[in-house]
Amino acid sequence: MGDKANAHPGAAGRATAADHPASVRNVVLVGHSGSGKTTLVEALALTAGAVNRAGRVEDGGTVSDYDEIEHRQQRSVQLSLVPVDWDGYKINILDTPGYADFVGELRAGLRAADAALFVVSASDGVDGSTRMVWEECAAVGMPRAIVITHLESARADFDEMTRICAEAFGADDPDAVLPLYLPLHGEQGPDGHAPVTGLIGLLSQRLFDYSSGERKEAEPGAEQLPLIEEARNRLIEGIIAESEDETLMDRYLGGEEIDLKTLVQDLERAVARGTFFPVLAAAPAADGARQGLGTVELLELVTGGFPTPLEREAPTVTTLDGKARQVSACDPDGPLVAEVVKTASDPYVGRVSLVRVFSGTLRPDETVHVSGHGLTDRGHEDHDVDERVGALSAPFGKQQRALTHCIAGDLACVAKLNRAETGDTLSAKDDPLLMEPWQMPDPLLPLAIQAHSKADEDKLSQGLGRLVAEDPTMRLEQNPNTHQVVLWCLGEAHADVALERLRSRYGVQVDVIPYKVSLRETFADKAAGRGRHVKQSGGHGQYAICEIEVEPLPNGSGIEFVDKVVGGAVPRQFIPSVEKGVRAQAAKGVAAGHPLNDIRITLLDGKAHSVDSSDAAFQTAGALALREAAADARIHLLEPVAEVTVMVGDDYVGAVMSDLSGRRGRVVGTEQAGGGRTLVRAEVPEIEIGRYAVDLRSLSHGTARFSRSYARHEPMPPQIAERIREQARDAS
Repeated sequence: MGDKANAHPGAAGRATAADHPASVRNVVLVGHSGSGKTTLVEALALTAGAVNRAGRVEDGGTVSDYDEIEHRQQRSVQLSLVPVDWDGYKINILDTPGYADFVGELRAGLRAADAALFVVSASDGVDGSTRMVWEECAAVGMPRAIVITHLESARADFDEMTRICAEAFGADDPDAVLPLYLPLHGEQGPDGHAPVTGLIGLLSQRLFDYSSGERKEAEPGAEQLPLIEEARNRLIEGIIAESEDETLMDRYLGGEEIDLKTLVQDLERAVARGTFFPVLAAAPAADGARQGLGTVELLELVTGGFPTPLEREAPTVTTLDGKARQVSACDPDGPLVAEVVKTASDPYVGRVSLVRVFSGTLRPDETVHVSGHGLTDRGHEDHDVDERVGALSAPFGKQQRALTHCIAGDLACVAKLNRAETGDTLSAKDDPLLMEPWQMPDPLLPLAIQAHSKADEDKLSQGLGRLVAEDPTMRLEQNPNTHQVVLWCLGEAHADVALERLRSRYGVQVDVIPYKVSLRETFADKAAGRGRHVKQSGGHGQYAICEIEVEPLPNGSGIEFVDKVVGGAVPRQFIPSVEKGVRAQAAKGVAAGHPLNDIRITLLDGKAHSVDSSDAAFQTAGALALREAAADARIHLLEPVAEVTVMVGDDYVGAVMSDLSGRRGRVVGTEQAGGGRTLVRAEVPEIEIGRYAVDLRSLSHGTARFSRSYARHEPMPPQIAERIREQARDAS
C-alpha cells in the first residue's frame, strides 16, 4: 500500500487483457454528485500513465476528446469503465453517477466490482444517499475505503471530515474508520488558506511531497513527527484490533515496537476482509503536473489492500430449469459464466455490452448462450437464445482498445450482442447457465408520453424498446384502462435523460402529457333500467327490450350477471347477448368514461320479436338499460388506493407523516427499523402520489425510500369526483 517503506517503482500504462485473476482489481467509485469522482478517475489515469503530461491520450486521442462537455454529461448519468495498468496490475475503475435517479447504474457498478472507494468532498460532507450505499456494501461485506477530495477549498478541514466519516460510516466501530496519511500544508495565502502540498504516512512516518507536480519521498522534519504521534498510535491500535494475531495487542501495549511489515500486512488483510476502512486524501494534478496529490497512495491501496477477484465468493448459479450448479470462484478454465452489467447503444457499432466474467474465459467470435430472468413488467423479454460474440475491447473515453480475451475476474466491452440486455447471463451454448439477479430499484415516477407526429409514431415502439433494453430500472407500461404509454422512471433527471435519448439516439420526438390513474365507477344504490331498441322501418328490423336491476357489491367483486327471466320473455339464445351488451357498456363507463365495477346486474324481463330480434339488437338493448339505470342513480367514482411504506430517518418522520396526511393519506402504523430510521406505513390515493418519488426526496434530503403497491379502489370525495366529471364533460 502507499504507506509502505519503499517508494513505488512507477510501472504504469493503458490496460490490456489480464492473464490471471490475481493481477486484476475491480473498484467502483461511489459518491454524491459534485464529490469529484470523475475528476479523481482522470487524475488516477494521469498518474498511471494512461494519459501523459502533454494531455495526449495514447493511441492518437486527446484529453480534450476525453473531457469534452457532452461526454462528461453522458458519464455523469451512467456507469463508465476506465481500465489502467499499475505496477503489473490491471485496475478496472468503475465511475458511477452521483445522482440518486441513476441508482441502477450504481448497483451495476457494485455488482461488477470487488471493492468500493467512497469519494467524499471536504466542502460538502456525507449525504444521506452515500450513507445508504455504504449500508448496502456493508450488507454484502464489500471492502471499502474513503477518499476525501476538494482539499483545495478554503473550508476544507481533513481532520473534521475524517471525524464526520467515522460517525457516518463507523456506527459499529468508529476506530475502524481511520486515516492512513495526514495532509501537509504549504504557506498560507492572502485569504488565510494554506494549500495541501503533500502527505505524511502515519505508519512509515515518511513525507510524500507533491508540490513539484511529482511525488517525492523525504524524511519529515523533527517538528512534524509530534504532530502525527496521536493519529499514528490510534491507527496502529485500530490495525492491531483487526489482526488475526491475538498476541499482537499485548505485545504492543507492553511497549514492543511492532514491525512495519507486519502492520502493513495486517492492514491489507483487514481492508480486504471489509473490517477496516482507511481514509485517504486526493487532489487533481495542477496544470503541467504529472501526478495529483494522493493518487499514488490510492493506486497502491487498490493493488495492495483491495481483494483480488479470487477472493470474491462465487455467484449463485443455476441451470435454466432452476437446478443449483456449483461453479468454482473465478476459474479462467471453468465453465463460462459472465454477466451483462450495462448495455449501451453506439451510433457506429450498434449495441455495446459491458460484461463482468465470473468464471471461464470469454473470447471474440465465439457463440454463447444468452439467458435472462426477464422483467416482463418492465418491458424486458425472458431471454433464452444463442448469440455470436463480437469484438472485445477495453474502453478509455471514446476509444476502444481491442482485447484478445477476457478471463474470469476481468471486465470487457462486447460488441454486437443484439439480444443481450443488462442483467443477462452469458454462458457456453452447450452448457447454458443462469446467475442470480441483483436487486433493481423500482421506478416510481410515471411519465406519460405520446408521439409528437405520425413519423414519430412509426418509430416510437422500436425506440422505446431499445431504451428499456439499455436501462432495466425503467419500466414501460401501455395502460389498457387509460390508453396511455407510460415510462416509469426513478426521478425527474432520469425522465429527462430518457426523453433526450429518445430524441438524439433514436430520432423520436415525444410530447409529455398529464398522467392518468385508472379510475372506476360503481353504483351507490340499487337502480333499475329498461333498454328498448326497436327499429322497424321497412326491411329487416331490430327488436329487443330488456329490463334490468343493478345493485352495488363489495369492493373487488367485479361484475356479476344474473339471469332471472321467467316464461321465455327473453329467448335463451339472447340472454348472453344482453350480458355482452351490459359488460361492454360497463367497460366504457356511465358517468365519466371510466370502467364500471363492483355491481350485480340482474336481468328480470324483456320482449323479443320472432323475426326482428337478434344478437346485436339485444346487445344494444342491454347497454341502453344500463345507461338508463345509471341516469337515475348515484354513481360513485372509485380511485385506486396504494399501500405505501416509507423508510425514513427519525429526524424526518414528522414531516413525512404530515405530508402523507396532506395527500389524503391514512397512516396505519410505524415501527422502528434500527439505525435511527422508522418505517411508516400508510394508505394513500394514487392520484396524490404521482410525483411522490420527487417530493419525498426533497422532503427527506435524499435519505428516504418508499415502495407502493395497489391495495383497492374506494369512493373518491364528492368534490374531487365532481371536478373529474366536469373535465370529462368538457373533453367530450
